[in-house]
Amino acid sequence: MSANSLGSKSTLNVGDKQYEIFRLDAVPGLEGLPYSLKILAEALLRTEDGANITADHVRALAGWEPTADPDTEIQFTPARVVMQDFTGVPCVVDLATMREAVSELGGDPTVINPLAPAEMVIDHSVVIDIFGRGDALERNTDLEYERNRERYQFLRWGQTAFDNFKVVPPGTGIVHQVNLEYLARGVMTRDVDGTTQAYPDSCVGTDSHTTMINGLGVLGWGVGGIEAEAAMLGQPVSMLIPKVVGFKLTGEIPAGATATDVVLTITEMLRRHGVVGKFVEFYGEGVGAVPLANRATIGNMSPEFGSTAAIFPIDAVTVDYLRLTGRSEEQVALVEAYCKEQGLWHDPTREAAYSEYLELDLSTVVPSIAGPKRPQDRIELTAAKSAFGTSILDYAQHEELHGLDESVEETFPASDPIAAEAHADDAPEPAHASSVATKTRPHKHVPLTMADGTETALDHGAVVIASITSCTNTSNPSVMLAAALLARNANEKGLKSKPWVKTSMAPGSQVVTDYYEKAGLWPDLEALGFHLVGYGCTTCIGNSGPLPQEVSDVVNDNDLAVVSVLSGNRNFEGRINPDVKMNYLASPPLVIAYALAGTMDHDFDTEPLGTDTEGNDVFLRDIWPDAAEVESIVGSSITQEMFEKDYADVFAGDARWQNLPTPAGKTFEWADDSTYVRKPPYFEGMGLEPEPVQDIGGARVLALLGDSVTTDHISPAGSIKADSPAGIYLAEHGVERRDFNSYGSRRGNHEVMIRGTFANIRLKNLLLQKEDGSVVEGGFTLDHLTGEQTTIYDASVAYQAAGIPLVVLAGKEYGTGSSRDWAAKGTRLLGVSAVIAESFERIHRSNLIGMGVLPLQFPAGESASSLGLDGTETFDIVGVSAFSAGEHPRTLPVKATKADGSVVEFDAVVRIDTPGEADYFRNGGILQYVLRSLVS
Repeated sequence: MSANSLGSKSTLNVGDKQYEIFRLDAVPGLEGLPYSLKILAEALLRTEDGANITADHVRALAGWEPTADPDTEIQFTPARVVMQDFTGVPCVVDLATMREAVSELGGDPTVINPLAPAEMVIDHSVVIDIFGRGDALERNTDLEYERNRERYQFLRWGQTAFDNFKVVPPGTGIVHQVNLEYLARGVMTRDVDGTTQAYPDSCVGTDSHTTMINGLGVLGWGVGGIEAEAAMLGQPVSMLIPKVVGFKLTGEIPAGATATDVVLTITEMLRRHGVVGKFVEFYGEGVGAVPLANRATIGNMSPEFGSTAAIFPIDAVTVDYLRLTGRSEEQVALVEAYCKEQGLWHDPTREAAYSEYLELDLSTVVPSIAGPKRPQDRIELTAAKSAFGTSILDYAQHEELHGLDESVEETFPASDPIAAEAHADDAPEPAHASSVATKTRPHKHVPLTMADGTETALDHGAVVIASITSCTNTSNPSVMLAAALLARNANEKGLKSKPWVKTSMAPGSQVVTDYYEKAGLWPDLEALGFHLVGYGCTTCIGNSGPLPQEVSDVVNDNDLAVVSVLSGNRNFEGRINPDVKMNYLASPPLVIAYALAGTMDHDFDTEPLGTDTEGNDVFLRDIWPDAAEVESIVGSSITQEMFEKDYADVFAGDARWQNLPTPAGKTFEWADDSTYVRKPPYFEGMGLEPEPVQDIGGARVLALLGDSVTTDHISPAGSIKADSPAGIYLAEHGVERRDFNSYGSRRGNHEVMIRGTFANIRLKNLLLQKEDGSVVEGGFTLDHLTGEQTTIYDASVAYQAAGIPLVVLAGKEYGTGSSRDWAAKGTRLLGVSAVIAESFERIHRSNLIGMGVLPLQFPAGESASSLGLDGTETFDIVGVSAFSAGEHPRTLPVKATKADGSVVEFDAVVRIDTPGEADYFRNGGILQYVLRSLVS
């Protein structure tokens, strides 16, 4: 119940309905705020309770100083929560466990129930096992259900056991695209004491790309699963009022460039500018000319910029999209009326004050790709071949590629635009062909016989995966239809995908299939091998499936550095496929172009893709679709009826889903023999009062890590290897190798996940330096108790048995990437008490606190290396116990004692930034805090 001390409560009439609203213009100063901060302000007005959320919080927003460093904490209550199944399953597991914990503490288990609408889309479990054939969708879906039967039964139980919780079954689409096309409301309504309240739609999601919904004017961002659970249970998100970067768009996208090229350009600009922890807001006359699908593509990449959100205000384009996608006329009218009444409707003539300013003239955008390992490392397409040449030389030097029996002299950029150790704040300039030096480019032609008998050869740079995938682009009809038209034009010229390329099409919703069919373009895509393989995230999250065995054998036997090209948003090392060393992001039409070329070692301007039926050379420019034709087909092929049909009964699922046996009951019956869903240990022995927080003494270093360690490096992801700790565990529990499935599918089993934490095949633990100066890769460490190399999991078991706490040392941008809660859960369960890094990415830092792990930062300008730390030291961190006394220390003294008795001392910055975070930490984690609050 709102205290309404500022007198903002009012009414809004729309048609024959009346709504209660909380007026922003009731508080002087709010009307001039950026759009995104107005959403925060309305939430504070509506949820003001005089205790956690006060009038002073609203006044702080009204008096916002754009250029001041954030220092005011507010409590933001999102309207709803969205989840995908990889991160959502642990949420439901935790909620089920909390119900039991409430019972054990003498409370009513049904108090654990989502208070905010919570919706899960099962989109992360389909794997591209079958491709390039008409039955790929059906076969892959059957395999998905075989592998995930236990998980899906558990989620069906959750759908029935919890109120306010809905599940979109497998085979429907990708969470962010479904959110954009169906789940988002624009303006929310709910009944409060007999009155219908209207308020802005907002959300948090268990996936960092929740920001895609920013394109619809909905403020939302990714949080860890543990934060999402708290939001479902009515806890506000604790945050500092952020800086807001105003980004002005002018001009129009030129012919030959796409929305993907725009977003790669913006990603590079914002990552270089530095927007971590900030909101980005697009404004100006040019906003109205940006189609909604392009807005969503830009918003989707917010995590790649590093920003919390990247939002477009609501305007006529937004309303037209809501109508096109089948929202009711009543809902569309409410969105428009509410936004105009509240000053949330975009007025290009009024410019808010922003903290910082950037501008992009869209006419300057050129075709681009990004890679080979970071989304912000943009390369102009004209320089792609030369940039690849530089990268392969880097791999030849650092990855110890052997047997480079041939080499030729070619021209490459003088500076590597994809330097592996480059930091986000000093990202390199894009590669330009004019800045060159002569280097020796390694070649290695290895014979390859395909399963159908085709004789060919592979070289470094061979494109072995070409995948149109990910909501980033599959939500955008312009780039999807451009890809199909390019396929049509290629077929007319007689071009074919190269035989070694694993081709796939995984749209983010069934609407894509509808408009491909209406435009008559599916046959052209299938002729090049781009058959429908599933409606899910697939390649972008590592579910690319195995390469054909003959290709995999040649790649691994000959140490080839091969390539994937995908229309996704993430291309981190080890993410896409274990056989693939280099990954590039590209627009859907360029994905097809690279499937035709078959290699990254290709210059589209000067080298033909092949010859036509008359023997004439065919270049990419000869088959590139005309922009006017693309837009004409977009207009004629997409209808409101498609969205209404595909989303008419979206929660029902197909016969596979409906025929799953569903457990009953308000608490879950855990199966002792399950290897998918197990009761986690977070609440074992928990009392109503938190245990005192202890200082950290005698801690050893579990891992010494460099810069840009991502949550992909930390969190269990991808396939489970037979000789890994997780593989050994599954084998010991009777699981056949073929049924191991992926780490993501087993996120409901902490025993598997803890064994896969820090187990990425590309993780470099600097504790394990070889004599030649290189570093052992994979989930290994030095066990200081024995002096021997072992797995991180086995070392953790030994340390915990000896009662020794652990720390992790890291460099800049620790925890970049997806909002993987298991990156924090696994860290805690391994016995890590603190992470000391040079800097943290926002979501992972928050997640560490949510699991009771202390995030500390080296003093400004210092690092493990500069302080002379090599990871063999014993660490003491004093003063942590002050949190139990209600204190919130800003720095803590750290003493690192070396084997010879010498000592390194420094004051670490405590990255617990808000009082709310301090409460979570002193309770041992956010879930413990919520549980105690609900019971008491």
